Amino acid sequence: MLDFSSDASEAGAAGARSHQSDEETRAAAEELLVRKLRSRSLSVSEARLVLRGFESDGRRLDAHQIDDVVSEFERRGYLDDALLAEQLVTGGVQRKGQGRVALTRALAQRGIPREVIDAALEELPDDDAERALEFARTKARSLARLDADTALRRLVGQLARRGYSGGVAMVAAKTALTEVSGRGSGGVRFVDSD
Repeated sequence: MLDFSSDASEAGAAGARSHQSDEETRAAAEELLVRKLRSRSLSVSEARLVLRGFESDGRRLDAHQIDDVVSEFERRGYLDDALLAEQLVTGGVQRKGQGRVALTRALAQRGIPREVIDAALEELPDDDAERALEFARTKARSLARLDADTALRRLVGQLARRGYSGGVAMVAAKTALTEVSGRGSGGVRFVDSD
């Protein structure tokens, strides 16, 4: 007579090891994702890439497990594309003086969905021209030693790289360069009187 009870118990133990291995793999993947989030905010898309590239003891997460981990991190508030987009827009405007084009590009590169990008940019006041002029004023002084055409070309290029449209960049550059050249020749002059 054949004894199948030992085979069944071995299969059950192997299943338990496999299940435990899945749980350990998921826990290790979550730990990796938490470490990444400690150093830099991630978009949902970036988190998925991290999890897809994760491997522990030759084991990977399947698509369903990745979805579960991402959903859990979103539920806990660790992953939030809308909040990340808002932070990136604020930082891009305040620290880098970026325009809408550059901001859109930066958010898209982080894998943030288009509708989230549009919502974040809606919150941005429509003052690209004002921000461009402010940036141009800070750069115009250093270009004052150049001839007018070269200074204009360089300043328009700097503004374009920050994501300002051609028309906005041109107006801001001309205005800033005119202000700088006007300051040099205008103002109060003191004359010696004998």
